Amino acid sequence: MTEFWENAFNNRQEMWGMTPTKSAQLATEIFKKNGIKNILIPGIGYGRNAKPFLDNGIHVSGIEISQTAIELAHKHYGERLDIFNGPVTQMPFNDKKYEGIFCHALIHLLDDQERKKLIQNCYAQLIENGYMIFTAVTKQAPEYGKGELLGKDRYEVHKGAAIFYYDKESVKKEFEAYGPLEVIEVTENQPMYLIKCKKKLKND
Repeated sequence: MTEFWENAFNNRQEMWGMTPTKSAQLATEIFKKNGIKNILIPGIGYGRNAKPFLDNGIHVSGIEISQTAIELAHKHYGERLDIFNGPVTQMPFNDKKYEGIFCHALIHLLDDQERKKLIQNCYAQLIENGYMIFTAVTKQAPEYGKGELLGKDRYEVHKGAAIFYYDKESVKKEFEAYGPLEVIEVTENQPMYLIKCKKKLKND
């Protein structure tokens, strides 16, 4: 997967533009409402979704598999971003606890065990009462059911980028242990779920 994304960012640079996603803007409002001042963004890319958080005084750290994307992020935001270079499957990259985690359009690119591990690792890096927000593509996406079937609801349309398509049942199955859980439907360039979890206090 490293080669896939390195080639993509090297060839297409800021391929999604610089406008933050609706999901990043929604997450910013959630974090502001709850007084969150530092977050981690696994799969930060070239940083377009960091902007609304930075603009609202939230410190942003990131994880990114592509060195080219990291260089692009620093070109746009300088030292305002702390980014670890590596795959999210190797989390954690430090022992810091974050008040919030925002993971956009990444989890559905992983296989069953990798998704489970990502959720566990993100939850482990949250402070108590911290929030983690994931976005994931749904079965309503036009490419659902196309390409090579690799497993239940997981298809590879583009070589090297298999996608797992979520429904409400699979969201509940993978996230309900990390609640309280809220799921919001969001339309980006494709239909997605915004999945919000709050870390419980140890004595809850």
